[in-house]
Amino acid sequence: MAKKADEMTSVRKAKHGMVYTVLFAICSVIWIAPILIVILNSFKRKAYIFRNPFGISTHSITEGWDKFVRGIQKAMCGGLNYSNAIKKTDFFQAFGYSLLITVLSVILIIICTSMCAWYITRVHNRVTKAIYVLCLFSMIVPFQMVMFTLSKFANILHLGNPLGIVIVYLGFGAGLAVFLFTGFVKGISIEIEEAAMIDGCTPLKTFFSVVFPILKPTAITVAILQAMWIWNDYLLPSLVLNINKYKTLPIAIQYLKQSHGQIDWGAMMAVLVLAIIPIVIFYLFCQKYIIEGVLAGAVKG
Repeated sequence: MAKKADEMTSVRKAKHGMVYTVLFAICSVIWIAPILIVILNSFKRKAYIFRNPFGISTHSITEGWDKFVRGIQKAMCGGLNYSNAIKKTDFFQAFGYSLLITVLSVILIIICTSMCAWYITRVHNRVTKAIYVLCLFSMIVPFQMVMFTLSKFANILHLGNPLGIVIVYLGFGAGLAVFLFTGFVKGISIEIEEAAMIDGCTPLKTFFSVVFPILKPTAITVAILQAMWIWNDYLLPSLVLNINKYKTLPIAIQYLKQSHGQIDWGAMMAVLVLAIIPIVIFYLFCQKYIIEGVLAGAVKG
């Protein structure tokens, strides 16, 4: 009887597993469909985008030389879309600004917030408790509440440049990062740090030589989350940056919208593909660390 019950249980689990597999497969298709549509339409002419946005554009090139030439030209339309997108958006300059801002912001957030989390965890007083509460509070305050004040202070402090906005991103990214790092640091044995200090390490050297290497999973998780946010952010650069001089990729893409609502949809789709490729590659390269880091930072301690 026990053996039969075990067999029935395994059969039920297999059926449930099949149902979950089908369900998640459908969800995955729905999730990735918009990206596939953007990639597909980036190789079409504007007329074909509106005529058949969800289908593959096919052209007959078998009847005569003229039709063959027209077919080749239409097939090359995707290349024209990408070249037009690069020219119209000044893509490489915008890419450089986005890359500079994202890299500097992520590095600064990781270093500053990891040190802050270590200090909060190891030093117990009212000041550290207040800092931790303020970091958590910053995660729940809507951006719209501070939007006007932020833009005003950024203008007063002359932060409307790629280096200045890095400071702004540090402030907005500190809440989540401190929360994750604090949870992970609580799980690190303090005896390791005490042994390093007995060997003559200063607190700063103890952190960078002993503590920070242990924080690698959470640091990579924070880097992924912050990089995806900063790279795709449109609102904050549009409020802080002097967009006459400095345009990040999201702002440059918005400038493809011309007067009277006219949009070169082929170029728009092409530049969107170019913009998402770097962050997708970064995510795929680091994705194995994200679940480990989130669980470690949120559960430990």
